[in-house]
Amino acid sequence: MANTVTQSIMVVGGGMSGMSAAIEAAEAGYEVFLVEKNPYLGGRVAQLYQYFPKLCPPYCGLEINFRRIKDNPKVKVFTMAEVTQIRGVEGDFDVAVKIHPRYVNEKCTGCGKCAEACSLEIQNPFNYNMDTVKAAYLPHDMAFPLRYVLDPSLVRSAEAQKVKEACPYDAIELDMAAKTVELKVGSIVWATGWKPYDIKKLENYGAGAYANVITNVQMERLAAWNGPTQGKILRPSDGQPPKTVAFVQCAGSRDQNHLPFCSGICCLASLKQASYVREQIPDATVYFFYIDVRATDRLEDFVRRVKADDKLIFFKGKVAKITEDGATKSLVCRVENTMTEELHEIPVDLVVLATGMQPNTSESPLPTPVPYDEYGFVASMDAMPGIYAAGTTRTPCNVAESVADGTAAALKAIQSVVRR
Repeated sequence: MANTVTQSIMVVGGGMSGMSAAIEAAEAGYEVFLVEKNPYLGGRVAQLYQYFPKLCPPYCGLEINFRRIKDNPKVKVFTMAEVTQIRGVEGDFDVAVKIHPRYVNEKCTGCGKCAEACSLEIQNPFNYNMDTVKAAYLPHDMAFPLRYVLDPSLVRSAEAQKVKEACPYDAIELDMAAKTVELKVGSIVWATGWKPYDIKKLENYGAGAYANVITNVQMERLAAWNGPTQGKILRPSDGQPPKTVAFVQCAGSRDQNHLPFCSGICCLASLKQASYVREQIPDATVYFFYIDVRATDRLEDFVRRVKADDKLIFFKGKVAKITEDGATKSLVCRVENTMTEELHEIPVDLVVLATGMQPNTSESPLPTPVPYDEYGFVASMDAMPGIYAAGTTRTPCNVAESVADGTAAALKAIQSVVRR
């Protein structure tokens, strides 16, 4: 054990659990380094239309957290950054953080002149590639930090200089390069979150091949006012409102060939999204295909209200295969009703797959040995002395649980540096 204890704390991941850990540790008086791979904080919650328990837009809660971070000089934020090396022991870690070039410096005021001068477009990662955005872009309307980003394809293009000259604040640096920062910290909170399971692996559902088969996270963006359709739920193939929508539960989850575990939140998320459809398209019929409904978040009133809708049809059975009519792009769900043992082929206009939560640590593990479970989650909050896992890094959880878990990890991290 080191003789001296470094009082600073590093939080890796700027989603809800990471931000919560960073804010609580900083407001308790400790210096915090918050490292996020995206150009903005907020994680996947920033991409939601509504979230539980109040079914309100996420920006209200995120704005409060952004303000707490902005107003606290003890929090140092690194975006477009990743931890590449961890050496040392509890109380005395040396951490290498690689910061990728944004090509826009701190002089940026968010005026948007660079985007106006740019004609090159790229797929929009914030909208899960369902539309395009200028290659000089603000990640989303309330991005924090409020600073534009230049895609590398623009920097290499012939119009890069024109975009640079359009900036009245000299904020664009076309020669910005990646750099590595060495930091010394006493403890680390690892909160790198999750990603939706890759639907291209679900070949029986035509996912990735059929335009009108989308994921639950894409549905959130379709419903959002700042999404690819400005909040209108439309079929990707023809831009028309769907008259029938199928929500397919456990798409790749509880399946030994894909994700063997239950993510716990997908049923409630799909019921929430079914309400989006019914509120926006009153004549639409919604099918909810399920193995069993796992709505365990004390939201019985919400579930009962959704179930009372006679145009929301609950169908107990796991969809085996989805096919497409090449001419109309309509879809057919082949499914057995496990209550009656009858086989059905149900035509629908749009399919929403409830894909599970795959931990990012399953493909991007910590750069130091820690234990993982068979699914790639860090096996314990106490990953190793001085390093603590939080949120969906260690288990599937909802937003409220992620906040609580981040706060708990912050307390653990503080205990490491004060030796209690």
